[in-house]
Amino acid sequence: MIVNMYPYLVLNGNGKEAIKFYEEALGAVTESVQTFGESHADPDFQIPEEAKNRIMNAQLKIGKVELMLSDTFPGQPYELGSQVTIAIIPEGAEEARAIFEKLSSGGKIGMEIQETFWSPAYGQVTDQFGISWQISAQAK
Repeated sequence: MIVNMYPYLVLNGNGKEAIKFYEEALGAVTESVQTFGESHADPDFQIPEEAKNRIMNAQLKIGKVELMLSDTFPGQPYELGSQVTIAIIPEGAEEARAIFEKLSSGGKIGMEIQETFWSPAYGQVTDQFGISWQISAQAK
């Protein structure tokens, strides 16, 4: 069962500005913000200095709608038209993998589905219609 689905905005280093803008323009309430520098420390990977203040994940509430956003990681491609993705939150890892497999049929995998520190199964895929999806199994 899919637990939730969110529009997800991807920005190119100006996530903090976007949060302030949406607070003022849309009355958004910022529920949480985490930068790459505040993320889970991996001893095998050092966060580059230019990434530390970029938004890894932010959650805003606009009326009844939850909106998520993040910045790209420095060095990752950013192209206009790919700023909006849809985040799907399935209940478990098995379902996340099944959804990922179905969406990737005829599409293009951006990040193989894998365990991350925030999810037992997370992946990114663009489906055959050019729609970008982030699948992130709910952490138990």
